[in-house]
Amino acid sequence: MVKRILISVIGGHKADNKTAKLAYDAGKMIAELNAVLICGGLGGVMEAAARGVKDGGGMTVGILPGKSKEDANNYIDIPIATGLGYTRNTLVAGASDIVIAFAGKEGTLSEIGFALSEKKPIIGLNTWKIPGIIAVKTVEDARKKIVKILGLKI
Repeated sequence: MVKRILISVIGGHKADNKTAKLAYDAGKMIAELNAVLICGGLGGVMEAAARGVKDGGGMTVGILPGKSKEDANNYIDIPIATGLGYTRNTLVAGASDIVIAFAGKEGTLSEIGFALSEKKPIIGLNTWKIPGIIAVKTVEDARKKIVKILGLKI
């Protein structure tokens, strides 16, 4: 059985229009790669990416900080209520094969830090300039990097 690629999208629980559009487009790209989205399952970047995945016919997993699956945004197929608070950030970053990072705050930085410490490849779209993040300007550039890094046959 072929295992599905898991791609985490991390970013702020609030997103400006530019970032939300990029996250949505990244979500559609994730669906086109037949990958599964892993995210924090809440609003902002997470919701925009999940909506893009769903519009592209893909599957989404939300690893939630609270104890209720009802906290997940409407585009999450599999809500995992952890009750861990933002400790769950280690799960969001650690569960994937590759991470796409968008702008956010301290929670996003913690996910980036964990992904870096675990040697996960991180593609940065409209995010911080941190050593170890592969900065790209477009979702198409992100797609090309993901395909190359993961050795996908597309």
